[in-house]
Amino acid sequence: MAAAGNRVLGRISVLLGAAGGTRAAYTALRKRPPGGAARWERKNYAGRIVDLHAGLATATGTALAAATAPGLPARTRAATALAVLAAGGCGAYDDVCGADDPRRGFRAHLSALRDKEVTSGAVKLFGIGAAGLAAGALLKERPADKLLAGVVIAGSAHLVNLLDVRPGRAAGAVLAIGAPGLLRRGPAGPLSAAPLGAAAAVIGDDLGERTMMGDSGAHALGAALGLAIVTGNGRRGLAAHAAALVAAAAAGDRVSRAAAAV
Repeated sequence: MAAAGNRVLGRISVLLGAAGGTRAAYTALRKRPPGGAARWERKNYAGRIVDLHAGLATATGTALAAATAPGLPARTRAATALAVLAAGGCGAYDDVCGADDPRRGFRAHLSALRDKEVTSGAVKLFGIGAAGLAAGALLKERPADKLLAGVVIAGSAHLVNLLDVRPGRAAGAVLAIGAPGLLRRGPAGPLSAAPLGAAAAVIGDDLGERTMMGDSGAHALGAALGLAIVTGNGRRGLAAHAAALVAAAAAGDRVSRAAAAV
């Protein structure tokens, strides 16, 4: 009973820590946006001007809470910090440098590479993929498991980004996907709590169309969910998740349209 109580308290502390860290970062970014407010302003689907501060804030809050969660092995902490910060950083780079680039999706960026043009989307694609593989290598022992883990982490980051097409879609998906992970034993529990707390901290502002996740927040939250999945599954579970995520990536446009229609 005592061990179970400690697990519950540990998850609550991570969730609250992520929410508090995210909210503090969000407030600070609104007061002093790096490079000026205009750099982080975008028109949303309805033509309203919103900021991208929720993205940087959730990436920061998730990484800090997950990497400092009690009871995690050192390799798990390292994998978490690497994957979440790399996903958030690559997403932020695309948010800023790819703001005026209409090209979207794997095919468009790979086509540009064939023409010897390195787009910000390609940097994001390969950066998050490499970070996912590196994190997977830290978390798993066997080569096949390392590869599957990398696919799950990068694929989860991409999935949440596909859903970020209307207010609250990405944050809501994180809450729905991550909630069952709170019940899992081991690192999967606290690793699920971190993105949940971060998403909950800004979903009100997201739904109110004052801010949006952007690539930075969506990718960071998705990578954190992927880490929770990886630590809570063996090879069969990893293979099933990897197959589903690859299928979702292949049907990216349809996934985004479905999310927009909900």
